[in-house]
Amino acid sequence: MRRHELADHEWELLGPLIPRAVRGRPRVEDRQIINGMVYKIRTGISWRDLPERYGPWQTVYTRFRRYAIDGVFTRTLQQIQARADAAGDIDWLVQIDSTIVRAHQHAAATGRKGGSTGRTNRNDHALGRSRGGLTTKIHLACDGQGRPLALILTAGQRHDSVMAQALLEHIRVPRTCPGRPRSTPGHVVADKAYSSRGFRAYLRQRGIATTIPEKDDQKKHRRNRGSHGGRPPRFDREIYRRRNTVERCFNRLKGFRGIATRYDKTATSYEAAVSLASFLLWARSF
Repeated sequence: MRRHELADHEWELLGPLIPRAVRGRPRVEDRQIINGMVYKIRTGISWRDLPERYGPWQTVYTRFRRYAIDGVFTRTLQQIQARADAAGDIDWLVQIDSTIVRAHQHAAATGRKGGSTGRTNRNDHALGRSRGGLTTKIHLACDGQGRPLALILTAGQRHDSVMAQALLEHIRVPRTCPGRPRSTPGHVVADKAYSSRGFRAYLRQRGIATTIPEKDDQKKHRRNRGSHGGRPPRFDREIYRRRNTVERCFNRLKGFRGIATRYDKTATSYEAAVSLASFLLWARSF
């Protein structure tokens, strides 16, 4: 095994989940192609600069785009989550947060005249303008061990609280036995950015316990209303100390240079790259 390639136990988990070709010419070995994808995401190099040991770069790129469009890596991530859930290995103390990713000039070319997609709206590809220029925001939910459960890409200026409900609804861990996927966390931990009456009401409606600090202006408004302001929301400081788990998850994901800086023109490709990196975080935890 070379540097930045799949270990044997990682391939044993991923290999059976890769679609097999049933017709056509014999194709390059799947493990060789997937290793090329992992190498590219890990190092952040251009597709054209892939080492020759992975085969023609066009083959690796074409296979990656096909898998991205078909949602292959999203399904593989769900399957490894299902395996962990069946073994009782998921800590359902779910933590949510977001991180900003700077878009490289190659990604920022999307939407210009002559671009690969022909679209003119940058938000169609989760590209937006913030203080750092063109950026993408990754909204992430992870379990208590810092492994990704769900993710959403948006433009960089999109506020965290706007995507909170949608992010939790993206959590769908399939069952290995008959039954609906598990989608309800036991507890949600988040920072002040998620402190809103609407989000708290949504969590209460679903029966999900919360640990979210209250904003200072919300405290002041509640106190000014006196007895009509209601009780302060429950807040457990000991549980909140575990919120750094999601920050460590982001750090591990951004260890992949192709994740820390966005080089992909389309949101579909970048989301596939993040999903593949997330799968590897799960595989390395077993």
